[in-house]
Amino acid sequence: MKSNYLNIGIWTFALFFLHACTPKEVRQIPLEDFFKNSEKTSYSISPDGKYFSYMAPYQNRLNIYIQEVGRDTAIRITNETERDIAGYFWGNNNRLLYLKDTGGDENYQLYGINLDGSDAKAYTAIPGVRTTIIDPLEEIDSLIIIGTNQRNPQVFDPYRLNLETGEMTLLAENPGNIQGWMTDHDGKLRVAYAIVDGVNTQILYRETEKEPFRPVLTTSFKEELNFETFTPDNKLVYAVSNLGRDKAALVIVDPSTCQEIEELYANDRYDIAGIGYSNAQKKITNTGYLAHKGIKRHFFDKEAEAQYKKIQAQLPDYEIGTTAMNKAEDMKIIYAANDKTRGSYYLYDVNKDQLTKIADLAPWINPNEMASMLPITYKSRDGLEIEGYLTLPSGYTLKNARNLPVIVNPHGGPWARDMWGYNPEVQFLANRGYAVLQMNFRGSTGYGRKFTESSYKQWGQNMQNDITDGVQWLIEQGIADPSKIAIYGGSYGGYATLAGLAFTPDLYACAVDYVGVSNLFTFLNTIPPYWKPMLDMMYEMVGHPVQDSIMLANYSPALHADKIKAPLFVVQGANDPRVNKAESDQMVAALKQRGVEVDYMVKENEGHGFHNEENRFEFYRAMEKFFDKHLKNDKTE
Repeated sequence: MKSNYLNIGIWTFALFFLHACTPKEVRQIPLEDFFKNSEKTSYSISPDGKYFSYMAPYQNRLNIYIQEVGRDTAIRITNETERDIAGYFWGNNNRLLYLKDTGGDENYQLYGINLDGSDAKAYTAIPGVRTTIIDPLEEIDSLIIIGTNQRNPQVFDPYRLNLETGEMTLLAENPGNIQGWMTDHDGKLRVAYAIVDGVNTQILYRETEKEPFRPVLTTSFKEELNFETFTPDNKLVYAVSNLGRDKAALVIVDPSTCQEIEELYANDRYDIAGIGYSNAQKKITNTGYLAHKGIKRHFFDKEAEAQYKKIQAQLPDYEIGTTAMNKAEDMKIIYAANDKTRGSYYLYDVNKDQLTKIADLAPWINPNEMASMLPITYKSRDGLEIEGYLTLPSGYTLKNARNLPVIVNPHGGPWARDMWGYNPEVQFLANRGYAVLQMNFRGSTGYGRKFTESSYKQWGQNMQNDITDGVQWLIEQGIADPSKIAIYGGSYGGYATLAGLAFTPDLYACAVDYVGVSNLFTFLNTIPPYWKPMLDMMYEMVGHPVQDSIMLANYSPALHADKIKAPLFVVQGANDPRVNKAESDQMVAALKQRGVEVDYMVKENEGHGFHNEENRFEFYRAMEKFFDKHLKNDKTE
């Protein structure tokens, strides 16, 4: 019932601390083992439970395969060779739907194909148009609800799509400010989310599809009331709300008035994140929050809790989650992982309480050769507690780690977060002898409204200080060699990398900027068209190019290239719709003009991050050489 159906987040977390030991020689694992495509991934199951599906490489591109439950052989039903399939799902027992873009432009187009590979259709293959999934309509085999911006590039209209004929029926015309839609359990379009006056969000509601939408709640965008799903009778909604509170809680709301009826669950440290709902039994089962060491669940249903505990007992050393299930909910796909493995998929027969492994994502990875990801905390200079993660090379513990070369790795977003679990980049760098520091600086999600708002208009300022303070903490602990600290990040993490070089030029020995923002003025002028309705919000969160021009100029790294002296490696996708290639071009040009060492890698068939396997290999191979040159004792000029 949620519009982000394809973006199912799988939380995979556990924690194993190494005992103190003497560091020993560690086998250097081939780079490709960390970054090649999974052998099999993205498992799902047909609504009738007779088949499961997955993605696996074909000519180095992820394609869809189908396998009958109980059989050992599978057939490939797609033939994509230019680009990985971005995501897929079952439309009905016989048909699968999938999304793909072109060269990283993020204009995802919808395709369909039968489970035997026949009757392939391009439903929304319109150049420059992006497709979203609003509701897969699990109870209606021939229909789904999608959104496209084909009428207006800045907004998405909802359509009911007939999977057999390809006919699209417009359900409502977006007046220009609607950012999302929501259906009830019958697949009826009942809720819309809008932006009004640039910086306020509004919920619109209607009892039936014959009625017009009417506004029922208008709040600042800083406040949150997100409908999760309707109650079984389609009268009330389960929602996540921070109205009148700092930490978002799970509540029941009357959608016709947005009046809160009951608070179901809250945590005093973390925001609640989503719910579990059983369509078969028509009831809410659980909720949870992402804590420092993984997701913590709260169950409302004893049967669901007992089932979870049964599975957990069979996989005691792993964090587990259900990624797919059949319509009867008696056959489930379980994903299990920890910080030392990409994870495994299992088929769980609920009635038999039988768990059968069906695939490892990366069977070539030996967990015993991976490093532990240690949750840590430190204080910012203004007193905030910052949660982070420290990954030490194998053989080191917090007790014996001294004077190590360190890679500081701030996350992207910036309104996102780092999580405990397997990270191929981090494991690769640890295997090469580097300690890796990640941190959830202010603005990172899940820590409440106050923590989020403390990041507004703080790019390069307090947000950057949180990163710097983490580095200083490592130095004070004696873990980091002050002369061998690098910083590497992507997207906002790339901005933080450049800001680190420009505003703390003596802190870092070198840096790698991956699709990062360099100039806050040009960044705000080159956002994708479908971000433009949110531009006023971005002005409040990042800064206004006129009213805050002095601040934006002071904290745009490209305008302070004269302060940078450490070697830099810049990596960019030519088709990036979020961080335009000009962000990297101007940074590289400014540094070359000053004679600062800068390497530049551009891939013409990539966007916001490298997805094609051969490009990933080339990037990380170049990164390894760059860090070895500038951080290792045996570096050469």
